[in-house]
Amino acid sequence: METSTVVARPAETSIPLLDLQKQFAGIRTEVLEAVEAVLDSQQFILGQQVELFEKEIAAFLGAAFAVGCASGTDALFLALLAQGIGPGDEVITTPFTFIATAGSIARTGAKPVFVDIEPRTFNIDPELLEPAITKKARAILPVHLFGLAADLGRIIPIAQKHGLAVIEDAAQAIGATFEQRKVGSTGALGCFSFFPSKNLGCAGDGGLVTTQSPELADRLRVLRSHGSRKKYHYEMIGTNSRLDALQAAILRIKLRHLNDWTRARQERAAAYQQLLDASGLSDFVRCPFVPPACGHAFNQFVIRCQDRDGLRRFLQEKGVPTAIYYPEPLHLQPAFSYLGYRAGSMPHSEAACRDSLALPMYPELTEENQERVVRTIGEFYRSRA
Repeated sequence: METSTVVARPAETSIPLLDLQKQFAGIRTEVLEAVEAVLDSQQFILGQQVELFEKEIAAFLGAAFAVGCASGTDALFLALLAQGIGPGDEVITTPFTFIATAGSIARTGAKPVFVDIEPRTFNIDPELLEPAITKKARAILPVHLFGLAADLGRIIPIAQKHGLAVIEDAAQAIGATFEQRKVGSTGALGCFSFFPSKNLGCAGDGGLVTTQSPELADRLRVLRSHGSRKKYHYEMIGTNSRLDALQAAILRIKLRHLNDWTRARQERAAAYQQLLDASGLSDFVRCPFVPPACGHAFNQFVIRCQDRDGLRRFLQEKGVPTAIYYPEPLHLQPAFSYLGYRAGSMPHSEAACRDSLALPMYPELTEENQERVVRTIGEFYRSRA
C-alpha cells in the first residue's frame, strides 16, 4: 500500500525592518581600516578624527560650525544650554516625538510647552505657535520627524517676530532639505543623532550640534568638556559629552556614502507609494505626505492605516516586521503629568499614535520585499471585506 507524503510549505523568511549588516558589508573594508588607524594612534577623546569630521559634516550641512557630542539627546541638551535656557523659561515643541526632545528641555529646568501637529506631515503646526507664546517663551524646538523638515518657512518668521531662538531637532533628518537648504542650517542651532538606526549612524551613540554663530560654537565646545577650555579651569558648569574618535572615524567613512543612501531611501519610498497606489488600498492606507518645499530623507516610511494594531499583528505573522512611532504622545506620559495636559488636548498627535505604522525602510531594501510588504497589507484588508 502506497502512502502519500505531504511536504509542508516552508514559511517565508522575515524581512528585516532595518538591515545594518547589509549596509556594513558594503563598507566593511573602509570602516575596519579607519578603526585600525584610530587604534594605532591611541587617540580616542576628541583629536584629529573628530576635528576632521566636524569640518566635513559642517560643509555637508551648510553650517559654519559643527560640534560633536556623545549622543543626540546630549546635542539637544547642549544646544538649549548654549542658548542660555534654564529655570523659568518655556520652550515650545511637539508632543509627537521621542522623549529626548521634551526631556532635554525639562533637564535644563525649563518648561516644555506642547503644540499639536499637522496631521499630514506629523510635524509641529505653525498655525498653533503664536497662541502658545508667553512672556516666558525663549525658543521653539521643531522636530523634523521621520526625515521630513518641519515648515521652517512659517516657523522662523514667527520666532523672529517674538524674539525666540529656533533649535532644530534633526535627529531623524540628516540630509533632508527645506527650500534646498539642509535641515540644521537655518535655526540658531541644529541637533543631530548618530544612533545606529539613523540614516548616518555610528557604532554606538553619537551626536552633533550645528550653528552659524562662532559664539554659540565656542560655548558648545566648552559645555561639552565640563565647562572648561583649559585643564582644571572651569568657566561654567558643563558636562562630559564628547564624540569618540572611533565614532568620528566611522562616521567620516559613512558620510561619503550618505547622499547615495538618501537617494536610495527616496527611491524606495517612491516604490512604496506606487505599489500602494496600484493596490487599491487608498481607503485603508495613507502614504507619507511630502510638501513641495521639502526633500524627505525617509529615516522611516510611516503610513496611516485603519485597524493599525490588527494590521501589525497580521504582518508580523507573515514575517513582515513593523514599528510604532510613537504609541503614546509626550503630553500624556507620566513623566510630564506635572504639566497638566489631558487626553484630547492634542487630538492630531493622539490620533497619529493610534493609526501610524512604520514599514521596513533602508537603502538596501529589495523591490521583491517591498512588493511582498504591500501584497501582505492587501491580504489583510481584503480578508476583512
